[in-house]
Amino acid sequence: MITSKKFQRTKEDFTCEQCGFFVSGSGYTNHCPQCLWSKHVDVNPGDRQATCHELMEPVGVELKGGEYTILHCCTSCSFEKRNKVSKNDNFDTILKLSSRPTKN
Repeated sequence: MITSKKFQRTKEDFTCEQCGFFVSGSGYTNHCPQCLWSKHVDVNPGDRQATCHELMEPVGVELKGGEYTILHCCTSCSFEKRNKVSKNDNFDTILKLSSRPTKN
């Protein structure tokens, strides 16, 4: 059995498959800062061990302890993951997303 650390910093640039925006990765980048979509590539952050590789839709925003998180849901396997909002994220897109009710 292969085990990995809970977090592995993986610095990668990518072009968003949802909106086409070029993203310069910092090693902590896990979604497009323009449209907020992500991709299902990790089991644990940065490990690139997921086999799905489908897009993850931003389906909600939560505010807990003064910190915003985006809830992503895989469009193929329905895997859900919460990701911290980045200072580079498009705040207008976050506001639009925050008006949607989140699943509990």
